[in-house]
Parts: sequence; structure tokens; C-alpha cells
Amino acid sequence: MGRGWRVLDMTTLVGRVTTRRGQLLVRPQDGDEVAVPVADVALVLFGQKVSLGGGVVHYLAQHDVSALMCDWRGVPLAGFHAWSDHTRVGARQRAQAALSKPRQKNAWLQIIRAKISGQAATLALADELAADHLRDIASRVRSGDPNNHEAEAARWYWRYLFADRDFSREQDGTDNTNSLLNYGYGIIRGLGIRAAASAGLTPALGVFHSNRSNPFNLVEDLIEPFRPVVEACVYSLPADASLEHPSVKQALVATATTKFDDSGLSVGAALDDLAQQFGRYAEGDIERLPVRVWTPRAEGS
Repeated sequence: MGRGWRVLDMTTLVGRVTTRRGQLLVRPQDGDEVAVPVADVALVLFGQKVSLGGGVVHYLAQHDVSALMCDWRGVPLAGFHAWSDHTRVGARQRAQAALSKPRQKNAWLQIIRAKISGQAATLALADELAADHLRDIASRVRSGDPNNHEAEAARWYWRYLFADRDFSREQDGTDNTNSLLNYGYGIIRGLGIRAAASAGLTPALGVFHSNRSNPFNLVEDLIEPFRPVVEACVYSLPADASLEHPSVKQALVATATTKFDDSGLSVGAALDDLAQQFGRYAEGDIERLPVRVWTPRAEGS
């Protein structure tokens, strides 16, 4: 059975979720029942007012669907994911833990170069000349990014991408633009957790991120090239767009199924592929980590 990439946002749902013959049944307190084929779904976001039983949790895990439990703002607080049935999970995790510093640094090079190139593709939607400078920065990234070109690129990127707004990128920012970005990143992060688990990897063991209290350091590494997809979506929305508007959330949720590059793979499928390739890289099956680059024009191709 193929993997689904649909994301269901139930953060504002007041009602109950049950299952029946391959479907999730969403039953709003006031409204008609909606049936969703579980085979189409990758991730479900549950809010505080959703009622569900242990059978639903088991059903989602059985079908390799991840779920995030969110607070009143829609920010994920916890989640559950099916345990990996990868045939080499033990060997792969030992190889991941033993990955040498030079190979970690080379993997980070490929990730950051792809991230900055993706940022350039998004920035080109607003300012082609400014995007050219990002492409130059990407070409100068070296193993391990010792000169922190990632930060240099970020300063330039945020300065020009939202030049028409009074914007400063803050991880905990509560203004509309930061809130939209953080919500979108949360969706990508949920897909990344699912991808890492399915690839038989240990999400806590990153190649660059190493926060001892973060159980998803590797996921933070892997999602870096995918952040520009969310940023392109936010750029396309009105400056006063808010998470209070259902259509805005729907646009951000749709990033999961957006075509990522000219291969035709969706964001979710491309992230899944990157996790699998990283597993092969950790085990020494390949010498260089192949990282795809976000190509906005792919969506219309």
C-alpha cells in the first residue's frame, strides 16, 4: 500500500473521531460526519476538544499515521508515531551513532547548501537580484559550514522576503507572520518525525543539532531544506493573514502535498526519501548525502 501524504488539521474541532473499514470518521458536535480514507493520511493534528479512544490511536499506528497533540494555539505539545519495522533498524541506529565527524560535517554541507538554494528559489518570487546573492552564498558553503553561511543567508533572506512588512524572524514570535511560519514548520516537523522513524533512524541523534533536551535533533537537521516551502506559502498570503482564518490553515497544511522539485515528489515524499538516503549514508552505502532543492515552479509543471 502506498504511503499517504495528506495532513488533517483537527486543532479547532469540537467533536469525536472514530474509525470504520479503512476510514477515519470525523463527527463534529454541530455538523455532518466526514469520512477520510486512512490510506491517504500522513499526519493528524488533534486539538484539546477532540474526543477519541485508544482504538483510534491503535488504528493510526497500524496504518503508519503520525499524530500530534496540540494546545489551544495549535502548537504541538506531544505526539505518537508507529515504531519502525525497518529490517535493519538496529544496524542502522548503531551506524548513525558512530557516524564520523567528517561525514557529519559533509552531510551538513549538503543540507545547508540545499537550504540556502531553496531560500534563493523562494526569494526569487519577491526579488530576483536579492536571490542571486543567496545563490552566491550557497556556492561558498564548505564542509560543516565553519563560516556560518547559514546565518549570513538568513539575515539577507529575511530582510528581503518580507520587505513590505515590519518583520523580524523570532522562533517564539507571536505576530501573524511568525505564527504562520511556526505553524507551517510544525507540520513539516511532524512529517520529518514520521520519515525518520520509518527509515529506522534515531530522531535524537542529529548531525548538527545537538540540544540534549530535544528528542528530534535529526529531524531538525533533515527539515532544513524544506522550510523554504513554508516560507513561500506565507509570502503568498496577505500580510494580515491569521491562523484564525480556516483558509490560511488550509493553505499551510497543503504544503505537505506540494510538489517539491522537478521529480514530481511531494514535500512529504521528498522528506521521506531524504531520511531513507541519510540511513544509507550512515551505513556507508553511499558516499555523499543527496539532498533535493525546493523548486517552486515544480508545482505548476
